[in-house]
Amino acid sequence: MNKPFKTPDKVIYVCTGSKCKKKGGKENAKALRTLIKDLGLKGRVEIVKTECTDRCDFAPVMCFQPDNYWMHHVTERQAIQAFDDQVTRQLKPAAKEDPA
Repeated sequence: MNKPFKTPDKVIYVCTGSKCKKKGGKENAKALRTLIKDLGLKGRVEIVKTECTDRCDFAPVMCFQPDNYWMHHVTERQAIQAFDDQVTRQLKPAAKEDPA
């Protein structure tokens, strides 16, 4: 039996190349994964850690798709705020099914 291939509504690419990782990229990805879990958005929003995006002078960088919204020199606080602006306000958490 095959599972259906589902695509998320939003994808957030977080650079975790060497400079971005040193400047907080890994922590940004972790904070966003926690938000996705806490808000019940798993399956609707996905974090993809990428290797170098060749924007090392702007580290750490991240990008929200499909909006093509790029951010640079991102702090964890800014990442969380951008998540709220780009994801939370656009997607409502999945409604839990009524067991009745």
